[in-house]
Amino acid sequence: MNHWQVGDSRSFTKTITETDVVMFAGISGDMNPLHTNAEYAARTRFGQRIAHGAILQAYISNVIGNQLPGDGAIYLSSSVRFQKPSLIGDTVRTTCTIKHIRQDKAIFTLECTCTNQREEVVLSGESVILYEPLKLSL
Repeated sequence: MNHWQVGDSRSFTKTITETDVVMFAGISGDMNPLHTNAEYAARTRFGQRIAHGAILQAYISNVIGNQLPGDGAIYLSSSVRFQKPSLIGDTVRTTCTIKHIRQDKAIFTLECTCTNQREEVVLSGESVILYEPLKLSL
């Protein structure tokens, strides 16, 4: 089927920037002032602007599409739990680990976590992907 096995893991690390948040707001249309307005966000429970949670989900997509398994990955589903907010300036390490591979089809279940620079888990979840790498003929 492939060279992947249960327990294999890959990671991606990125610092969330002001540009990331502004561009994500523009791309997604999510202009929630919690993400885009410092004065508003200062009055919330967080005391400051926080990054869109979907940015972290995009980091999971990065790992799946580029590394685990990479080319040929087709996202089937995702379930995540946001455990702490991610702030502009946080460095997030996203790790996906193969938890299960179906024997009848190349369907992987991945355990996914995002941790910040303080080693706090900010997101945990599970993604299911179909792995259909392109068959190259020579």
